[in-house]
Amino acid sequence: MKVLLLLGLVAVALCEPTKFVGDKVLRLTPGSEEDVTIIREIGHTIKVDFWKPDSPDLVTVGMTVDIHVPAAQLDMVFTILQQSGMEVKVMFENLQEAVEAQMDDKRATKAHDYTKYNSWATINDWVVSISSANADLISRQVIGNTYEGRPMHLLTIGKKTGSAKPAIFMDCGFHAREWITHAFCQWFINEAVSTYGSDPEMTNLLDRMDFFVLPVFNIDGYEHTWTNDRMWRKTRSRNSGSSCIGTDPNRNFDAGWCTVGASSNPCSETYCGSSIESEIESKNLANFIRSNKSIIKAYLTVHSYSQMLLFPYSYKYGLAADHSELLSVSQGAIAALRSLYGTRYTSGPGAATIYPAAGGSDDWAYDLGVKYSYTFELRDEGRYGFLLPESQIKPTCEETMLAVKYIASHVLNNLY
Repeated sequence: MKVLLLLGLVAVALCEPTKFVGDKVLRLTPGSEEDVTIIREIGHTIKVDFWKPDSPDLVTVGMTVDIHVPAAQLDMVFTILQQSGMEVKVMFENLQEAVEAQMDDKRATKAHDYTKYNSWATINDWVVSISSANADLISRQVIGNTYEGRPMHLLTIGKKTGSAKPAIFMDCGFHAREWITHAFCQWFINEAVSTYGSDPEMTNLLDRMDFFVLPVFNIDGYEHTWTNDRMWRKTRSRNSGSSCIGTDPNRNFDAGWCTVGASSNPCSETYCGSSIESEIESKNLANFIRSNKSIIKAYLTVHSYSQMLLFPYSYKYGLAADHSELLSVSQGAIAALRSLYGTRYTSGPGAATIYPAAGGSDDWAYDLGVKYSYTFELRDEGRYGFLLPESQIKPTCEETMLAVKYIASHVLNNLY
């Protein structure tokens, strides 16, 4: 009996989600190469979690660096930083409080809600119900299963004409902890079908083109952020020869794979995987885009946070062949976005605008021949980071819709 009781307690302990009591998020601004070296050493020798940039190796002079420091490491980190004289700002005094504050606690119902963060089970049910309820505009397919066996639902939104139309592919939730992105794909789908017929721009888009939308790409990771660790980023695959779990799916594509801004260490948050498309999720997405390459004219991948609209390249500093057009479209899109709430975005090629990173899906899609390839980095700029409160879902999604519609209209008028 005692043994069973102990096993039960162990099982409960294993299921207990990670708590972040007393953890802080610090914003550092390295003013010199010496400061950069110090931040990199902290990253390599102390267990801290880099929010921005994704890894200590990407830190450069003058960059805004946000790091999540567990309570147990705070004394050591503060001692090092005080000796350096570097500028330090505390963004979160107690990360656990922010995790709890992210959701409105008036959550009496498990029903799907566009202004709330929805669990995977809720999203999974919603995918089925919204496609059944809008059969004239939505068709649903599974493009494969995840590592842990969950179905990757892809919704095709557009008026059914009986012939192939030009299409835009959009995904959300590459990185599990970027919850605002999952919320956006759900919002987009609902907005598209509910304004069809009343909004001339959306009606024209859906009459003449299709949107392939993958509401959650990294489903296993997303589920893990709900059940175990809100700050989880990667996939949940096992890595042979390592106890560390997961790969960064946005370093797993055939675009300068595992060179700059990616790590070959399975324990790194930017681990590139054991090979190109080693992650089943990456392979499922890539296979779908490859087999529909003739009609896919744009690729939009939605991340957070930073308030940026990025385009190729991220794996190199050289400009894309279509650089001037990609830049002007991005500038038009962020102007449209800003028109609603005044939210300011920056746009430009990934490597020069945020930091170099190889193996990204946007660069891969562009090199495959999908000309209009963009990465959104949604709200905010770090006040809440990955913990954007539910009260910001609606305004974030409303303004992002304007940018997506701007890009889609450009694509439709400039088919190639």
